[in-house]
Amino acid sequence: MALDQLDVYNDVTSDEKEMSFLDHLEELRWHLIRSVAAILLLAIVVFLSKDFVWHHIILAPSRLDFWTYQMMCKAGEWLHSPALCITDLPFIIQNRKMTGQFTLHITSSALIGFLVAFPYVFWEIWRFIKPGLKPAERKHSRGAVFSVSLLFTLGVLFGYYIISPLSVNFLAHYSVDSSIMNEFELSNYVSTISMIVLASAVLFQLPIVVYFLSKAGLITPSVMKFYRRHAIVVILILGALLTPPDPMSQILIAIPLFGLYQLSIFISAGVLRKKQKEAIN
Repeated sequence: MALDQLDVYNDVTSDEKEMSFLDHLEELRWHLIRSVAAILLLAIVVFLSKDFVWHHIILAPSRLDFWTYQMMCKAGEWLHSPALCITDLPFIIQNRKMTGQFTLHITSSALIGFLVAFPYVFWEIWRFIKPGLKPAERKHSRGAVFSVSLLFTLGVLFGYYIISPLSVNFLAHYSVDSSIMNEFELSNYVSTISMIVLASAVLFQLPIVVYFLSKAGLITPSVMKFYRRHAIVVILILGALLTPPDPMSQILIAIPLFGLYQLSIFISAGVLRKKQKEAIN
């Protein structure tokens, strides 16, 4: 009797797990609704924290008291190299559109809300994808949410604290003639910082992409080593496309990307060794 009840229970649960196309769409809709709600909630918090967000986050790389500039000055003192210390940023930021500041206030709040909510958003997306994976695929993708969120956060921090201030400094001091003053448009300044941060966050996902491509057998460490020189060219092109048109930004994004490429080779080699071990067993 107990076995019959167990069989009935298994049949019921299996029927419950089988979902129609419309059921999947409904489930996806709720995952998206929760994700958008999280972004909107954080965007509202950011919008209401205007003074702190704009002074201490968005406009911070335009001032000499920014953390990166302070650390560079301390490094210059320690290395006895005054050239490392940035003592001036010869530019001003101005707004030329009547609705410019209000529009940027809304768009920047939405962007920061997305950046902060990204781990939760990806978790919601992963919750929708995970039930469709096979047991072996679930096993291999364990820790995906943590890894993707960690690399995304590291990319955001690298773009904000390293590439952004050094790019601002380079562009502020670059001049074709001493008679020309740098007066940057507010929207252009915000879009430049945003583009750098988002590009860094996306490009830092390279090890995750390589991991799954290696699992699928599309990439091997030998192939990555063979095309290492080609990868350098591709990385430089990506740096040129996704960062402001200055060599400083391109080099700064290319260096960690090449390091991530090297790390990805080790990740691919680890995946290959594990596959070979499983094949032997």
